[in-house]
Formats: sequence, C-alpha cells, structure tokens
Amino acid sequence: MPIPDFQSFLLPVLHTCGDSAVHSMVQIRAQVAENFNLSDAETAELLPSGKQPIFVNRVAWAVVYLKKAELLESPARAQVKITQLGLDVLNRNLDRIDVKYLKQFDSFKNFREIKSQTLENSNENESDVLTPQETLESSYQDLKQQLAQELLDKLKEVEPSRFERIVIELLVQMGYGGSLKDAGKALGKAGDGGVDGIINEDRLGLDVIYIQAKKWDSTVVGRPEIQKFAGALQMNRARKGVFITTSTFSKEALDSVNQLYDSKMILIDGEKLVEYMIEFNLGVSTETVYEIKRIDSDYFSED
Repeated sequence: MPIPDFQSFLLPVLHTCGDSAVHSMVQIRAQVAENFNLSDAETAELLPSGKQPIFVNRVAWAVVYLKKAELLESPARAQVKITQLGLDVLNRNLDRIDVKYLKQFDSFKNFREIKSQTLENSNENESDVLTPQETLESSYQDLKQQLAQELLDKLKEVEPSRFERIVIELLVQMGYGGSLKDAGKALGKAGDGGVDGIINEDRLGLDVIYIQAKKWDSTVVGRPEIQKFAGALQMNRARKGVFITTSTFSKEALDSVNQLYDSKMILIDGEKLVEYMIEFNLGVSTETVYEIKRIDSDYFSED
C-alpha cells in the first residue's frame, strides 16, 4: 500500500504515547508501521534524494508537529513522552488529527506562521500533505526535470561533431581515460566504420571503448542500428561499446543487446544522457546551494 501522508500518522503516534511512558523513535516507528500493516519494503522506500526512508521522514515530522502543538515533549534526545494536553486530546476520542486541528493550539499557530513565510508561494494543501523536507525535495525534482528537458533540447540543436565531442567529454568526466587530451578521439567522418569515437577505459589505456553517438530528435533507434554498431565492434575486434542517443531505443534494440556473444554494449538514451550530464556537471552550472542543518547534540554535552 502507498505510505500514508504524515498527517495520517499524527493520531497513531499520539496513541502510541498514550500510556504516558517514554518512547524511543524506534518504538514509535515500529508501532505505527504495525498499525498500518506496512511491509519492510514499504518502510524502506526512499525519498527522491535517496538519503532517508519516506516512512521515517513522515513519522519524524508527525512527532515534530505534535511537539509544536505541545501534545508531546522530549525528555531526552530521540525520546518522546505525551503531555497532559496530549492526554486531554486523546480523551476526546477523535477519528483523526490533522494540521487543521492542530491550528487551534497557540504554540502550533506560532510555528505555522514562521513556516508559512518560506512557503508563501506554495500550494497550501500540498504543504499540509507533504513534510517540509518532502516539499523541498519535490521542488528540487521539478527544477531538475525542467533542467533535464532544457539540456536535452540544447543537445538536439548542436552540430553532430559537437555532440560527439560532448559524449567524449562526458565519459572523461565519468572517470574514463584520464585527461581529455589523452582519453580518446572523436572520429565522426565518412568511412569511420560505424564508430563515432574511441576512448580509453582507463588512464593506462589497457582497453578501449568504442562509441556510437546518434543526435536524433524523435527517431527511435531500432535493432538495425544496434546490429550495425555490433558489426563495427567485431570488425575492430572490440569487446566494449557504448551507444548514446538523444532519442530513445526500441524494445527490439534493447533486447538485441542481450544477444551479443563476444562483446558488451551499453545503451544510453537521451533521458539517461542528460541525467549523467547533470550528475557530472557537464554543460550545467550550480545556481544556488541550500544547506539543511540539524542540531549537533554532542556539542551541548559535557566532556
């Protein structure tokens, strides 16, 4: 099942702490996961950044919101205990607690007023469903997708010879061949035997990788193109090849790669190409950096 939004966790978290005992975050997560019958695979699903499970993030923010409303308190690091106000809320036998409900508490309203200053242009309903970190990551992914599309459009505009050179530069950025000067060469001329470039696999040049680069707009790369490149690899006694395109590959093309006998071929379509370019900072530059910081609890401890 899809992981519920963090508002759905508010009441279950409060119920978990309803015995007035001190609970660890591990205990709270385990109880909430059991309440919703979430599998290990579901609780392990990661945020887009890949740095934290969605479930862990949402439970953590549910605890934060309950603490901001003073329904919970933290007697120690990573420990949570219900307050008398929290017990009073539980005694009301509510079916659900959400952000709208928490707004009746002055301490939570003050928190929301501060938070809203950074979300003035956000959709209010979305900001209530997503945790602040998810909102930030969602915006980041939107900007990244927009950049990727602009980058792909730009690649389709350049001359074929420039595109081939960009491909070589990308592979160098990814760690192949050492320096750009010695790494490889772009062929890109008549009679190149179906090969657009050659790059050393390592700095010493112990092996080489043959490259085919197709700057196509919307034409799908089919099986015949793959077979042609595979023939070029055999003719050059090459064992490794990379076929890169600004377009996409047909299913038959993808399947044919697995049928190669004496060589290894990697297919990179336009979507994957720009993803690599963004990851390795080729053709893009950093505009703004946001740092997300947390309390360093060890700093406040006695030696």
